[in-house]
Amino acid sequence: MVSKIRSLGLQGVTGYEVSTECDLSGGLPNFDIVGLPDTAVKEARDRVRAVAKNCGFTFPVSRITINLAPADRRKAGTVYDLPILVGILTAGGQLPPPEEDAALVGELSLSGQLRPITGMLPMAMAAARAGIRRLYVPADSAAEATLAKGPEVYPVHDVGELARHLRGEERISPAPLWTPLAAERNGPDFSQVKGQRAAKRALEIAAAGGHNLLMSGPPGSGKSMLARRLPSILPDMTMEEALSTTEIYSVLGLTTAEEPLVVQRPFRAPHHTISGMGMAGGGAPVPRPGEISLAHNGVLFLDELPEFHKDVIEVLRQPLEEGKVQISRATATEVFPSRFMLVCAMNPCKCGWYGHGSRCKCREADVEKYQAKISGPLLDRIDLFIEVPAMEFDELSVRESKEESSAEIRQRVNAARKLQVARSGAGGASCNAQLGPEELNRFCALDDECQTMMKSAFERLGLTARSYDRILRVARTIADLDGAEGIELPHLAEALQYRQPAAWMNR
Repeated sequence: MVSKIRSLGLQGVTGYEVSTECDLSGGLPNFDIVGLPDTAVKEARDRVRAVAKNCGFTFPVSRITINLAPADRRKAGTVYDLPILVGILTAGGQLPPPEEDAALVGELSLSGQLRPITGMLPMAMAAARAGIRRLYVPADSAAEATLAKGPEVYPVHDVGELARHLRGEERISPAPLWTPLAAERNGPDFSQVKGQRAAKRALEIAAAGGHNLLMSGPPGSGKSMLARRLPSILPDMTMEEALSTTEIYSVLGLTTAEEPLVVQRPFRAPHHTISGMGMAGGGAPVPRPGEISLAHNGVLFLDELPEFHKDVIEVLRQPLEEGKVQISRATATEVFPSRFMLVCAMNPCKCGWYGHGSRCKCREADVEKYQAKISGPLLDRIDLFIEVPAMEFDELSVRESKEESSAEIRQRVNAARKLQVARSGAGGASCNAQLGPEELNRFCALDDECQTMMKSAFERLGLTARSYDRILRVARTIADLDGAEGIELPHLAEALQYRQPAAWMNR
């Protein structure tokens, strides 16, 4: 009286196969679940017992032992309700066993209805890797499971429907592959921004190459307004990028049955009171992704950068370099993807008017203390520095001004990004910001004239090896926007212009 039902579990943002083994034996009635279950898994005992009775089955009066293998991995959540129930009914002869290449996941209500679950996409992708060909999931999670393009997905509404299917009385039709509709960008548009052409140009370069950007300027100059329009010019997501981002959102329960796939690049703007754990991820007993992972393949916008706690800002340094973050705890170590564009905005001093004569009321010592909140190593990881000046009355009072729309800018950004993908080839960098050392040597070679300019700038500005590479990447992006084959002198000159921190940063 032993049955074995294939199921799936989650570790971090990665799925893996779980074998639900059920044994019914003689002795005093008892119900044990082993295999490192958490509280939610243990509570399945009460849910399964109630469901069996409410759906017309006879709950076995015997010693029931459920083993969730592999037994050395912690099992969390409610996804094991359905395989536990089917395992018990199969071991007791009340249901025929599912196919050997089938797996079941799902949370049960007491009436036998199946509720949607989190982490469906990474589990479905794990099922494809494990050779599972049929996947029984809650109906509201079926669309997300089809995105894995692996096993056939059977949407199950309730236990009675699944029982009729297993008995061959009424077959469940597989769910069709969910396909997204054409994405519409109805958010704020760059055509609404008057002036600030230099800042718009810097944002276009950042979007085209995936570069990090820091904007500085007095209050009300439009830094936050510009940053919040950045999503409208970001390049379209590839399916690979959309799936990797959706895995993270699925684990955190941020997908829906109507929109199971993240088709727009994320734009995350956490408040400056966020903790280091909220930014990088963490928690107990199982670490969960933080804001930098939610911004994967998108933008992390930090408004009022110096107001963030220093430890929160410094936690960004490793992810900015490696595109991932490792969270180590006593119970588990997880690695979450976190390849994002960092966009920051800040005032040059506490009052915001440093460099505007008598309008600034801050002492020099206070200005230095305010700016010193941002460390040199973090600044070295930023590609473009741009000063956003205060708007003059004449610029604001113009009623009719023809400003370029986001759609026009996005056309150039998409064209430049296509050049980068084609140049790197399959498996290469998806944007210039991700170019490695070998690709820098191949795609960012400088002629003699450019080498002379770079040498002069390197000595004059006191650049580091990291900033040298970042200048080359930005210059390559500017060349791509121009459609140039190689980096030319104007491209390098503009990249150097953006690399120089504004005067208030020279401390």
